[in-house]
Amino acid sequence: MAKIKVVANNKKARHEYFIEETYEAGISLKGTEVKSIRLGMVNLKDGYAEVKNGEVILHNVHISPYEKGNIFNVDSTRPRKLLLHKREIRKLIGYINQKGMTLIPLQLYINDRGLVKLQLAVAKGKKLHDKRDTIAKKDAQRRIQKELRQRQKSY
Repeated sequence: MAKIKVVANNKKARHEYFIEETYEAGISLKGTEVKSIRLGMVNLKDGYAEVKNGEVILHNVHISPYEKGNIFNVDSTRPRKLLLHKREIRKLIGYINQKGMTLIPLQLYINDRGLVKLQLAVAKGKKLHDKRDTIAKKDAQRRIQKELRQRQKSY
């Protein structure tokens, strides 16, 4: 079992989108960005990815500047290239050409070899009624679990 250290999660993603498929991608980083990531100074909340000229580019992911980095720090929200195989990129192009599909980052982590990886999802936006349905299902599941725990305690 590979050990990974999760650095950042996009908690809103599963609430805002239906996740169709996920991919693991490397990220092209510069200078002290890796040190900032290791310290957990990352925000995936507003991030998204797009395919341009056969490359997948990650936008609006905020990696805070490393405090001890001085001149080697780069812009915190600069576009970053994602490293994927060509066949995966072609598959992603097929997905995002469908109406309503987008690429969003779900999780940023460091794998067992010390490499920074991003879990990228092909997602479709939820409407308001879909969000309400999801919340209702979770609430019902929570009540069922609570009732089962109470019944087990009474025996």
